Amino acid sequence: MITDKQNNQACIFGVALLFCISMILVPLGAVAATSDSTAVKWHPGHYYIIKGSRKNNTEYLSQVYSELDATPALKGMMIRYFWMDLEDSEGVYDFSSIDKRLAELTARGKRLVIQVQTKSFNKRQVVPTYMKTVEYEGGEFYTSDYGSTVIRGRNIKLWNPQVRDRLIALFKAMGERYNSHPNFEGVSMIETALGQPVEPLSSTQIAGFYDNMIFVHQQMRLFFPNTMTIQEVNYPRSILASFVGSLKDIGTALSSPDTFIEEEDLLYKTTKYDTNKGIYNYYADFSGTIPMVPTVMPQNYKNTKGDGTGYVPTVAQILAFARDTLRANYIFWAREKREKHYEQVLEVLNMSAQKNTPAGGLNPACPAAYAACID
Repeated sequence: MITDKQNNQACIFGVALLFCISMILVPLGAVAATSDSTAVKWHPGHYYIIKGSRKNNTEYLSQVYSELDATPALKGMMIRYFWMDLEDSEGVYDFSSIDKRLAELTARGKRLVIQVQTKSFNKRQVVPTYMKTVEYEGGEFYTSDYGSTVIRGRNIKLWNPQVRDRLIALFKAMGERYNSHPNFEGVSMIETALGQPVEPLSSTQIAGFYDNMIFVHQQMRLFFPNTMTIQEVNYPRSILASFVGSLKDIGTALSSPDTFIEEEDLLYKTTKYDTNKGIYNYYADFSGTIPMVPTVMPQNYKNTKGDGTGYVPTVAQILAFARDTLRANYIFWAREKREKHYEQVLEVLNMSAQKNTPAGGLNPACPAAYAACID
């Protein structure tokens, strides 16, 4: 366990910034500060997504690592952690799982992206237990399906300044620990969609939620000056022009929680009656300026539309859409175990167009938002 105060300690050797004793699982030779204080680590290509308890399952990870070793286009993986998994009590952090996975990937020449999940799609608690107090307004609110009051998930009360500041403290601790690690590729926040609150939110709360999300990203760029920071964006369409414009100004990578080839609301073009275009249009708008890093989730393998009225796409079709329409620099592929869609992903990624190109056939160009990129 590490505290806020302990996070300020570092071991200095020459010009290299090495992790302290809590990082002994990571080979010391793999840890070095970048020579350019403004350059960002940049290894575009394809990455697995690992979520749930499987991220700590040795047998499962052994198979995953064998697939990474056999697939040059797979540069590493994104692992998802709920906020409460990383902060045991106020200012006391547990990064042991991240440390282990980072060391294992480093040994294989692969890279790690972390997503801090502040939203759940079941009844799972997302905030640390110490936040279940009046000061934090309980820290989170319940969400349901549209038209229902049955609890289906939770999201954080990010409009609350105390909740915001504790999330910022978490990212500060992570930045001090991982920014300088050459194999720590990125850190991500979950989708912008609020979900359907069981108890309606005020317009002030909603505005505060998104204003504070932008503020958190401003701080993240300070904590991770050499590491890609990422925001998944989908809804609401009414905020996207301002919100994505702010991400562009900050230098935050644009992601989406799904890659639905035919989802009309995500593809929506403006009309004289509705000028709020869907998120997929912003990929072309800001391609080359900030990183484009779409996500492919299990439902995307099953249908081109979220309501299931489309068709079952091939992995090659999903790849073509993400590459050509979304201008992807990175693609994160959910390693869906039950129906084994990952086998189709591996087949496509081992084709010559992906296997024999440095970025797996994706756009390798360093975005203009970065002063420089480091390989």
